[in-house]
Amino acid sequence: MLVNHNYQARIYVTLRPSVLDPAGVAVESGLKQLGYPDVEQVRIGKYIELRLKAADENAVREQLDRICDQLLANPVIENYRFDWVEVHEQMGASV
Repeated sequence: MLVNHNYQARIYVTLRPSVLDPAGVAVESGLKQLGYPDVEQVRIGKYIELRLKAADENAVREQLDRICDQLLANPVIENYRFDWVEVHEQMGASV
């Protein structure tokens, strides 16, 4: 019998360094106008949390790679990284 474990994952998606980031430029400009002249090189990204079930940590890594490649990140212009922890409460329970 295959036992699935519950995992909480945190995914960070950022633009590749070679890709222009107009939103980051706008935020940097706004911060300078608000009196923060020392702020430089603002980059905007995405942070995603999700829970999933998997047999083991290798399966978690494989699922998260596929999820990021297929939906959460555009591999042409974005990088992603993730981490996870096993959770012992029931899926769907309030955190």
